[in-house]
Amino acid sequence: MRSWEKKRGEVEVGDGNWKPVHLTSNEAQQPFLLEPPTPPPALWLRVLFTSVVSLSIRKMSEVITAGGEIPQNMTIYINNLNEKIKMDELKKSLRAVFSQFGKILEVLAFKTLKHKGQAWVVFEDVSSATNALRQMQGFPFYDKPMRIQYAKTKSDVIAKADGTFVPRERRKRHDDKGKKRKDQHDANLAGMGVNPGYAGAYGAPPTIPYPGGAKSMVPEAPAPPNNILFIQNLPNETTTMMLQMLFLQYPGFKEVRMVETKPGIAFVEYGDEMQSSVAMQNLQGFKITPQNPMLITYAKK
Repeated sequence: MRSWEKKRGEVEVGDGNWKPVHLTSNEAQQPFLLEPPTPPPALWLRVLFTSVVSLSIRKMSEVITAGGEIPQNMTIYINNLNEKIKMDELKKSLRAVFSQFGKILEVLAFKTLKHKGQAWVVFEDVSSATNALRQMQGFPFYDKPMRIQYAKTKSDVIAKADGTFVPRERRKRHDDKGKKRKDQHDANLAGMGVNPGYAGAYGAPPTIPYPGGAKSMVPEAPAPPNNILFIQNLPNETTTMMLQMLFLQYPGFKEVRMVETKPGIAFVEYGDEMQSSVAMQNLQGFKITPQNPMLITYAKK
């Protein structure tokens, strides 16, 4: 390959050949360096800008990838939760919304400033946690979209189950304090059964109080399909907001109406009977608690 250095008086004519041109004798004897063409300043700026942007994007991708390498596990971490919701209501609502994906072992949320707007839901298996993460990502929960990812650390309840649990002293007092409340809560749930008045939904005719003993009622004809659903067998602690979270995910939802004097029942209204039918088919038998599968029928008008 020919050097960049050549004598004046020669020009390249192709294929590495050179031919002389008419210059003065002094000019022809003076060597000089041929420099590669210099691109316009604007082009160099574009190249530099593109390089910087590419580097920034690559670094951002590395950070995102590093942050997204949390292994799949049975616990999901939720943030961007509404901080105005009371702690008990928040836990109950989270349990109600996520129990459709599988058995929930524990719902954790704390009042401390550091943990506001956050919660952890522990499932019995990884597949349940994965389905919940995928399907509920961005779900509007108390008017704020949930942000969900796998928890970075193993939950205590899972660690205790697999024998890897190590007590944390700073949480010991909190755990002991909450144990009594949890035991009482579990006892209350265990005492809940299917309301005898709704027993007909589970294979036996419902009964009514009768001086001589229980008396079977003649089953009534079901109401024809319409836009209002009648919900039965709800646990006493069910709130309007909890039901809204469940039924809002189906198109045409309008409102939930609960009867204060009659706990355990509610009415859910949709735009038309087709929309209400979709909700009924998907939520029939949904368990807000393990003891309370919902019974959904069309409301009588």
